[in-house]
Amino acid sequence: MLDAHNHLQRFADPDRIITEMKAVGITGCIVNGTSEADWPQVAALTERHPDFVHPAFGLHPWFAHQRSNLWLETLTDYLDRFPRASIGECGLDRWIKHPDIEEQLHVLLPQLALARERNLPITLHALKAWGPLLEAFKKEPPPANGFLLHSFGGTPELVTQLTPLGARFSFSGYFLHPKKSAVLESYRAVPSDRLLLESDAPEILPPEKHISHPLPEGENHPANLPTIVQALANHLNRPTTDLLQTCLQNTQSYFATDL
Repeated sequence: MLDAHNHLQRFADPDRIITEMKAVGITGCIVNGTSEADWPQVAALTERHPDFVHPAFGLHPWFAHQRSNLWLETLTDYLDRFPRASIGECGLDRWIKHPDIEEQLHVLLPQLALARERNLPITLHALKAWGPLLEAFKKEPPPANGFLLHSFGGTPELVTQLTPLGARFSFSGYFLHPKKSAVLESYRAVPSDRLLLESDAPEILPPEKHISHPLPEGENHPANLPTIVQALANHLNRPTTDLLQTCLQNTQSYFATDL
């Protein structure tokens, strides 16, 4: 299986984490940078584990106000340096008050344009900002090969609205919490060829019963992904092996990777 979205660079010992991921059958992952500060760490992981790490470089909305004047040139340099790289994690977030949505748009729009111009995969974070995101697409349409909404928590109606625009949707274990059970209805609406799986590690722990690899300080181990897949398969009334194969093929196809 492939982990379509995580942040391995945030672990104190990512090399050990990768070894433990491989032990449970994870054959690769998309490691997302979120700012100029961590892009070098993503690059270093890619160079150490070229057969496992597929890099993504993006400026996350939470860090839009911390960018340098050369952030876009720096991002472009990383994309030139790593031809397999995608863009991400970027997006819009109205759950936070600062930076405001206008400043977030200042960094999202150039990233959408860059992804479209280079026809690169792009991973989007969208939280309480569906209207602004759809408006952003009118100014800077997404790439022809679509976009990934990671840890998608929207409604079934949004799935229907976003799918024709090229959306892919990745499921994380956070939505197995009972308080998030309504989101499972949205994943029943996701077309089979648009569904991916992610850990978002070390963020958003799944419920305790789905944690196979506990870590201190509440970190989410990406090796929890197999138990998360089993739980999702049960909710979708699909065989786990069938779901795994579908999501593997979808991730390989979207990110153009043979990991």
